[in-house]
Amino acid sequence: MTRLAVFASGTGSNYDAIIEASQNGSLEAEVALLVCDKPQAKVVEKAKQNGTPAFVFDPKQYRNKAMFEAKIVEVLQEEKIDYIILAGYMRLIGETLLRPFEGRIINIHPSLLPAFPGLDAIGQAFDAGVKVAGVTVHYVDEGMDTGTIISQEAVKIEEDMTREDLQRAVQTVEHSLYPETIQKLISRGE
Repeated sequence: MTRLAVFASGTGSNYDAIIEASQNGSLEAEVALLVCDKPQAKVVEKAKQNGTPAFVFDPKQYRNKAMFEAKIVEVLQEEKIDYIILAGYMRLIGETLLRPFEGRIINIHPSLLPAFPGLDAIGQAFDAGVKVAGVTVHYVDEGMDTGTIISQEAVKIEEDMTREDLQRAVQTVEHSLYPETIQKLISRGE
């Protein structure tokens, strides 16, 4: 079975969606590891509840990014991870991690890239007054939200929507699109 490492820094709502898809059989993969850079993040507790092994670290305990990424690579290789799934991991991936997993690191972003890359994409879209927001799943490269797009789904912004309404609508799409896209990659052997 395909082994996934989910990287997350926060509450883990996409982690939840991936776990659920794995458990109900719509995603033919095992979430074999959680990697988290915030020891107090809610996703760490969710991993414990689901029995997912976790590598939780504090980046400040390492001299530099290359050092903590080297440790992550060591753990990923020990766990025989096939794909890295970024799910709210709030760090750019450096070459130490990117090189050995190139083409096998996937990210989800709450906009229709290339529009609104970076932090608070939903807020950026809402403040810009656009009529359509959305979700993008893409391969990770050395840039911020610049990798090759794998799939996208639009979310119409209704006139009476608040920022919170838009956030909920985008997350609903994320929670179905991400597991579906991961499954398609696995099925195609990419």
